[in-house]
Amino acid sequence: MNRSELLARDGCLTVIRQPAVPIKPAPGQPGSHSTFVPVVPEVFVAVLDDGRILAFNGHVDLGTGIRTSLAQIVAEELDVEAAQVQMQLGHTDATPNQGPTIASATIQISAVPLRCAAAQARHALIELAGRRFGIPVTNLRCDGGRVFGETDAGAACSASFAELVKGERVALTLDLQTPVKDPATYRIVGKSSRRVDLPAKASGQLTFVHDMRVPGMLHGRVVRPPYSGIDTGAFVGTSLLSVDESSVAHLPGLKAVVVIGDFVGVVALREEQAIRAARELRVTWKPLPALPSMDDPAAAIALAPAKRRALLEEGDVDAAFARDDVVTLERTYVWPYQMHGSIGPSCALADYRAADAGRITVWSGTQNPVSLRYDLAQLISRDEADIDIVRMEAAGCYGRNCADDVCGDALLLSRAVGAPVRVQLSRADEHLWEPKGTGQVVEVRGAATRAGELLAYDFASRYPSNDAPILAALLTGQVAPIGGVFEMGDRTAVSPYESPNRRFACDDMAPLVRASWFRGVSALPNSFAHDSFADEMAAATGVDPLRFKLAHLKDPRAIELVTAVAARAGWTPRSQDSSRWETEQRYVRGRGVAYARYVHSRFPGFGAAWSAWIADVVVDRVTGEVRVERVTVGQDTGTMINPDGVRHQLHGNVVQVLSRSLKERVRFVDGRVASREWGSYPILTFAELPALDVVLMPRQGEPPMGAGESASVPGPAALANAIYDATGVRIVAPPFTPETVRGALAQAGRLLRSSQPTATST
Repeated sequence: MNRSELLARDGCLTVIRQPAVPIKPAPGQPGSHSTFVPVVPEVFVAVLDDGRILAFNGHVDLGTGIRTSLAQIVAEELDVEAAQVQMQLGHTDATPNQGPTIASATIQISAVPLRCAAAQARHALIELAGRRFGIPVTNLRCDGGRVFGETDAGAACSASFAELVKGERVALTLDLQTPVKDPATYRIVGKSSRRVDLPAKASGQLTFVHDMRVPGMLHGRVVRPPYSGIDTGAFVGTSLLSVDESSVAHLPGLKAVVVIGDFVGVVALREEQAIRAARELRVTWKPLPALPSMDDPAAAIALAPAKRRALLEEGDVDAAFARDDVVTLERTYVWPYQMHGSIGPSCALADYRAADAGRITVWSGTQNPVSLRYDLAQLISRDEADIDIVRMEAAGCYGRNCADDVCGDALLLSRAVGAPVRVQLSRADEHLWEPKGTGQVVEVRGAATRAGELLAYDFASRYPSNDAPILAALLTGQVAPIGGVFEMGDRTAVSPYESPNRRFACDDMAPLVRASWFRGVSALPNSFAHDSFADEMAAATGVDPLRFKLAHLKDPRAIELVTAVAARAGWTPRSQDSSRWETEQRYVRGRGVAYARYVHSRFPGFGAAWSAWIADVVVDRVTGEVRVERVTVGQDTGTMINPDGVRHQLHGNVVQVLSRSLKERVRFVDGRVASREWGSYPILTFAELPALDVVLMPRQGEPPMGAGESASVPGPAALANAIYDATGVRIVAPPFTPETVRGALAQAGRLLRSSQPTATST
């Protein structure tokens, strides 16, 4: 049910907000430039006379379980069971415009108006009951979808929500000052609840966009240009020489070959027919110009033009380094280009309609329904009001894979043939063309007393920008292939380990390859540098790393969290005797501790949840293999709407960041992305998963914090610190593959030959 239908309905109580002009991106930040303002008010909560309770949120569920948690929030304020609330997420014709689903902001930010709307609805229902029964609202209460009370004569009375709204058409304007429940009275929020989306997925019901079908639907496939993963340069959109349609004219089921600039696609009756046509279509491209080498991404990032942006400076950093009684260190940390690595290639279904023939509908797995609507409107020169994005579940990515790109593909093909077209990308299309999580280079200097007091910290991060226009717009020439420079490298740029003299800066630069945000964005590489460096400084001054970090944390909640995780893991001070690494043992064990708070949005930003890791690893000094035996991970999320949901988020974060830290790195050939299948881009397997122990801090009653990304952020440093504890070798550039670890061991003279002893140290 869309907004117009809902608001025109009798027997309905709604809480609405008048649409506003979309917020423009903050200076230096990517985002949509839409000016579209819908005519119909936005609805947050609706109570219907057929017994349904509907709730609407503009964000989408990426597998994080927010559909369940948001329903719990609404249910709590309405005094109903969560199962009685039907959540609608991300459908542009039904849900409010709350921006893209990024930055762990759903529960922390976009749920706030939903909570207030549900509370308003409860107050309104009680008022309706008061009028119905002729008694003061103070004598009424809600429970289980009914309002109960007692008359002055002592007679009990009650009415269901459905009965109270029958014949009514009440639309309340959202009031963010509406009194909400005291957390001390919560009965649903804070209690673990089963995920509402899992039964349909487990039983094969229609959930995923890949399974969507409509009458008359055709199938499409695209043929991408040879400049894989590159979206800037004069050759983008202008490299096609010819398409030989006769090469596929004989194929069964072929309906059309579509060519617009460098966009090439085929449409057929059946999916396998479209796959064959795309494979056999003869397409000739111009020779590519020589592209800048990406064989060494760190060198490419370091050499690329950049503009330094000062973030924070306190004290006198240079004077602290000039002292002759301090221990100083200088390090460069490098983060690789990585893929979102969605298990399922992206898919979309588009049904184009002419301006006088109805609305255009696109079924999509996007994280950004409203932004996508704007991009598609620009692509086909139509008004946003003509387009409806129906958001469906899709392969996970926690960032931006090709989910938006494939929508542009499907829409162009549907327009060309005048019928609905479903497009699913191939594995190679997804791997080669998905916007990558960008590489990053971080320079750090530090000075400390010989007793381990950090006196100065000097930090600069180089981060290529990551705002990738949809491919169809680039390939057709609708968007110029000029990479913009954005201020995205400053997430968690300020170290949590404080010192009296400190300086932080970010070097903003244009993209080197096609890139977009990825889980943790720049906060994850920045925190890798912060915490690895703190560990190095602890070792250089002979202080246990846990003790060093606790001594320099000033946030009480951070200290409590790290202390709790250390206690759960049974932390013992690490030996400062470097001779322990001069061993003939093949398998050596180590432990590493790391802490971070994910700080997102434009600097100085705001914080999501606090998280800490202790990782236990075994390093094979012959093969270089790192096996993670155990991860103890803790998080302070404030009020947890669904503790099991938070626990699952920690599980997912740990699994993904272990894979990113141990295995994942995009490979380039001749300046282009060359990783096209899982063999060239391996990910963590089930057999490699460690034991996982989760610590959830009891903070019920505190404001809820974003939980979707925080537990990823400390992970890479915890692993690097554990590898150092095991081997005495510091690795500053993930992933920690066997080749990388072997090289580091060999350089330090600690690589063993296979014939040497195999005992394991403790």
